[in-house]
Amino acid sequence: MGKIAFVFPGQGSQTVGMGHDLYANHPAAKAYFDRADEALGFSLSDLIFQGPEDQLKITYHTQPALLTTSIACLEAFKAAGITPDYVAGHSLGEYSALVAAGVLAFEDAVRTVRARGEFMEQAVPGGLGAMAAVLGAEREALAELCKAITSGGSVVELANVNCPGQIVVSGSKEGVAAAVERCKEAGAKRAIPLEVSGPFHSSLMKPASERLAEVLASVEMSEAAVPVVANVTARPVTAPADIRGLLVEQVYSPVLWEDTIAYLISEGVDTFIELGSGTVLAGLIKKVDKTVKTVSIGSEEALNKYLKETDDDHANR
Repeated sequence: MGKIAFVFPGQGSQTVGMGHDLYANHPAAKAYFDRADEALGFSLSDLIFQGPEDQLKITYHTQPALLTTSIACLEAFKAAGITPDYVAGHSLGEYSALVAAGVLAFEDAVRTVRARGEFMEQAVPGGLGAMAAVLGAEREALAELCKAITSGGSVVELANVNCPGQIVVSGSKEGVAAAVERCKEAGAKRAIPLEVSGPFHSSLMKPASERLAEVLASVEMSEAAVPVVANVTARPVTAPADIRGLLVEQVYSPVLWEDTIAYLISEGVDTFIELGSGTVLAGLIKKVDKTVKTVSIGSEEALNKYLKETDDDHANR
C-alpha cells in the first residue's frame, strides 16, 4: 500500500458558499464554522456563505475563511476513517495542515491567520506591489532573470514554484512588470498578472513576518502527530520551535510546492487528498506526476462520492 498525504489549499481557492453543504449536513463540520465566528468575534460564516465576494477576497478575511472551510472538510472526511502519513498546505494552507497535525489549536490558528492577513495587507502600500504567473519558464533561468531585474533596483523574486511550467513571481510593481515583459528570455510562453493585494512571498513582506513572529511567539504549539512538509524547505518538520521559525520565513520566502510534492512522492506517497475549497492543488500535483491519485473533498457531493467508491472498493476485494 502506498502512503497518503492530506493537502490544504491556499489563497485563490476561495468561493462564496464554500463548505455550506457540509455545514448543513455535518454537525461536526458546522461546529468549526461556529467556533471560528466565536474566535474572531464576528460572523465569518455569514461572509463565507453569503459574501459579498469583494469582502471575502480581502486577505484578512480570505485566510481564516479558507482555514475554517478546510478544517470543516477534514472533520467531515473523518467518516472515511483514513489517517494521513503526511500533511502539507500551500502557503496559507500550511496552517490548516498544522491544525490537522495537532500542532495548532483551531481557534489559535484562525486568529493567527487573520492577523497574518492583516500584516500582509499592511506591509506594502496598495498599488506598489504585484504578482504574476509565469508559464513555461525554466526555473533557474527565471530565478536569474529576477536577480538581474532586482539588482537594477526593482525587486522581483520567485514566490510560488507550483509545478513544472508554472511559477509565480512577486515584488515591486516595476519589478514584476519587467519580469512579465522579459519572461521569454527565461523560456516562458507567457505571463499573467495576478489580482492580488500585495507582493506575497517576496522580501517586501519582511515587515509582515516580523509582526507575525511576535504573534506566533505567544501561540502554544504541540509536537506534530504527523510530519508536516514545510513550504520553505519542502522537508518534514515536527518540532514546535522549527515550525515557528519556518512560519515566519514562509511570509517572505518562495512556496516550494513542486518540491514538496516531489519529496512526498519520493517517500512513497501515491494518494493525495485535497481538503477544502476547489481543486487547484490536485491540478498542480498531476502536473508534477500524473500517475498519482488525487481526490478533492470540498463538498458534500465529493465526500459522498468518495465514501461510496471506497465502500465499493472494499466490497470488491
